[in-house]
Order: sequence, then structure tokens, then C-alpha cells
Amino acid sequence: MHNVIKQLAKVADRYAPSRLLSYDLAHVFRALQLIDENGRISRKMLIDELMLGEGSIKTLVKHLKMQSLVETSNAGMWFTSKGQLLYSNLKSSMPEEMILGKCSLGLGDYNHAILLKALGNEIGTGIEQRDAAIKIGGIGATTLIYQEKKFLMPDRNQDSLRKDSKLKEQILENLSPKENDVIIIASSNNKKNANLAAKSAALQTISDHEKH
Repeated sequence: MHNVIKQLAKVADRYAPSRLLSYDLAHVFRALQLIDENGRISRKMLIDELMLGEGSIKTLVKHLKMQSLVETSNAGMWFTSKGQLLYSNLKSSMPEEMILGKCSLGLGDYNHAILLKALGNEIGTGIEQRDAAIKIGGIGATTLIYQEKKFLMPDRNQDSLRKDSKLKEQILENLSPKENDVIIIASSNNKKNANLAAKSAALQTISDHEKH
């Protein structure tokens, strides 16, 4: 995953003497996801889904092309073989996501859960995930580790979903966690931002793991 994160970081890096960018790794991840879901996308879709201005999207597309991850025409933007491979590798570590409404572990009106494979041992207090979600505009994030069929918060041995069987069933059915997987539930009062906040927290977790 080191090379994948490094490649995403190149897209999110500014090139001197350009101004600071208004997007980060989570926006890049979401842009790639939209291409995967739709096959071909327009800049207008990126503006709407990423909640960024036209100038920022223009720069994002330019950087994606510079890294040979996409091709573009008047009809839209689509993956190169390199871009498809990069996204496939990224998804192997974060294979499932789901949208949640208000729930017992959510902090906002909209909550988005994302699964990270086999990173339970890399979770500290959960503050890193919370801060990453807030940095991109979310309210916060709740981090769970799936161990012995229980959803544990960091440093706790009690199942956080023991009193919410409905939410537990939803997560098991939609995310299919395995032993030592991590589930991050990011929250916002905006559906699209909750999505980005979850991705931001997940990518922060993977980046911290790579540093170790």
C-alpha cells in the first residue's frame, strides 16, 4: 500500500510556485471511486460530489493526468490502466463502505462507515481518525475494531453494539468484517462530507501504518 498512498499524495501535492491546494487525499480517493462507479465522469460531477470549486477540480484533473491515472476528452474523464490498477489496490484495503442515517454511534445527521482490512493492531486511541475526519469538515469519527465477533472501541473490551442489534446487523451484513478489521464511522451534517470524512480517517490510518 505504500506505493498507492505515495501516488495519491503526488496528486494532492502542489507544484511550486502554485498556490495551496483546496483538496487532499480523500478527494482524490472519491474522484477515483466515482470513475470506477460510472466508467466516465464529467467535471461537473466532480464539482457536485467533491464540493469543490471549478478551479480546484481543474487542478485535480490536471494532476491526475500528470500521474497518468486518467484520460480526458470533451466527453469526460476515465481510467487509464494505471489508474484502474491503483484504484483496485486501494480498494483491496478498503473494500466496503455504507451510508448510515442517525445511529447510536453516529455524531451527526449523516454518517458514513468504511471498512479497513486487518488494521486493528494499528489503532491507538481513535483520536487520529477523529482529527482526520474533522480536518476535512466532518464532526468527528468513531473507530471500532472487530475482534471475537465484537465491535470494540480502542482500549475497551465491551461490545459497543451490544445494545443496538439493528445497527450491528446492518454493519455485519453490509461490511462483512473479519477478525481484526477496523470500521470507521465518520459523521457530518452533510451526506457528501460524511463520505469524505470517512475516507480521510481511513487514509490517515493507512498512512500511519505505512510510517511504522
